[in-house]
Amino acid sequence: MARHGARARSPRRALLSLLAIAACAGIALVTVIDPYAGATASSFYRQPAFAPHRAVQRFAIDGGVVVVALRRDRFTTQVLGGSADAAVAMPSGPVVPASTAQAYAAGIVARRGWAASEFACLVALWNRESGWNAHAANPSGAYGIPQALPGSKMGAAGGDWRNDHRVQIRWGIGYIAGRYGSPCGAWAHSQAVGSY
Repeated sequence: MARHGARARSPRRALLSLLAIAACAGIALVTVIDPYAGATASSFYRQPAFAPHRAVQRFAIDGGVVVVALRRDRFTTQVLGGSADAAVAMPSGPVVPASTAQAYAAGIVARRGWAASEFACLVALWNRESGWNAHAANPSGAYGIPQALPGSKMGAAGGDWRNDHRVQIRWGIGYIAGRYGSPCGAWAHSQAVGSY
């Protein structure tokens, strides 16, 4: 009887031994495969600091003022737009920085009562279409920041549609509102078909 019991326990012991070896091997492999598994205890590893008081990206439209702050690592970029009235009074020139055109557009978006998310959609849309370049021309005949086709349609919003970013933006936002309801509606259409 004692012999039979010893034989019955040996396969169980062998199985437990194999499971113990497999568990130890698994732990060792995790350490080899994931070299950072124990890194948080190492002196060379630094956990990234989370600072909730510093926004990584922020778009705010408040009373016709746009504030764009971008922060990454040790670098901060900040664009402050003036009031809507100041933006309207800005002289147009052959080359207008995208931030100036965006500040003007933010004022119009705010006056329409659209949310800040609508401004973000507008920025994404016109980044794709023209990079906010008032002189962007497409061989198809599309022109300007909103890529109006034909460009001469923008003349309905003011005089110098070829050079004045304000005329182009007024026309473009009016077109978007009439056709898609909002910039996010136009952005969704552009995402689906590649243009708006």
